[in-house]
Amino acid sequence: MPIVNRIAAFHNEMTAWRHDIHAHPEIAFEEHRTSDFVAAKLTEFGIDVHRGLAGTGVVGTIKSGTGPRAIGLRADMDALHIKERNGFAHKSRNDGKMHACGHDGHTTMLLGAAKYLAETRNFDGTVHVIFQPAEENEGGGRVMVEQGLFTQFPVDAVYGMHNMPGVPAGKFGVMPGPMMAAFDIFEVTIAGRGAHAAMPHQGIDPVVIAAQIVTGLQTIASRATSPLDAVVVSVTQFHAGDTWNVIPDQVVLRGTTRSFKPAVQDTIEPAIRRIVDGVAGAFGATATLRYERRYPPTINTAGETEAAAAALADVVGKDNVLRDLQPTMGAEDFAFMLQAKPGCYVWIGNGEGEGGCMLHNPNYDFNDAILPLGASFWARLAERSLPRSA
Repeated sequence: MPIVNRIAAFHNEMTAWRHDIHAHPEIAFEEHRTSDFVAAKLTEFGIDVHRGLAGTGVVGTIKSGTGPRAIGLRADMDALHIKERNGFAHKSRNDGKMHACGHDGHTTMLLGAAKYLAETRNFDGTVHVIFQPAEENEGGGRVMVEQGLFTQFPVDAVYGMHNMPGVPAGKFGVMPGPMMAAFDIFEVTIAGRGAHAAMPHQGIDPVVIAAQIVTGLQTIASRATSPLDAVVVSVTQFHAGDTWNVIPDQVVLRGTTRSFKPAVQDTIEPAIRRIVDGVAGAFGATATLRYERRYPPTINTAGETEAAAAALADVVGKDNVLRDLQPTMGAEDFAFMLQAKPGCYVWIGNGEGEGGCMLHNPNYDFNDAILPLGASFWARLAERSLPRSA
């Protein structure tokens, strides 16, 4: 694999960075140590550093030549509320927090690319390396955009990358159009009338009503939307009662919905509301729905997808750039950056064996062998996107 030789030379250094970040995980908007680490490295590399967007965000600016074009390369920095079960030396030292999604690796790969680009400056234009907080659930990407990311750091295109367990190391995935789904959440509160469990006729049982609602919600995908459109409605929490012989007054349901098309996303909330109101009313109960739109779908633009694919082919060869993977119903707040600018999100294979367990797993670990691959992709993408004149 034609990994950039200079990047390969500091593979061990990148591994040490990654282990340090992994050992000190920080959750959304609390990435203070990580932010300090990133800013210190960028300063060490001779890169202009800006801090403060979304609180803990860091942007490094690398300029070369006089070219007017600019691109953004983005990595996420935050960890998850997961208790790590690994036993290696770089396991989490922050109890109940863990880099279980590989953001430690993403940050490291972009730092590696920044080091190389700052040394070589074999491009003509501007590269902004964007280190984003709070990707997990809290929308740090949205906050950075709202606080003026692309006003302060204008770009012609922006790119993101995420590791993908199950895809072999040495392979990447990329395609135009949707890569990841929209992510919304909902909460339904059903108010009935409590009663003795032996005398259910004296109450209005919200547990039975909630069960009917859970079943009814599944018809949104099977009957309320086109079978050609992907939709997921998942109830993930069911909170009711606290003893054996009492029908409770209230049940709370919570869950998530996923879709790729904005038009489909627009149909889900009113469909949930119709089912919730109709079922509750049929049984003499009342219900309230709280629905929040969290992340839009992650949609790659065609031209930037081809630019990314060409850079990937430079690094791993065309045969190792997978163009026919299926989109995932997972979500990603890089979508907010893609709403603001053309761009592309790629997947880097994290491997199928050790270190390749699924994301958000307490035994997960990023595969250090792929660090030079990701960093080399970023480097080649910058050089291809901002070519120097012959």
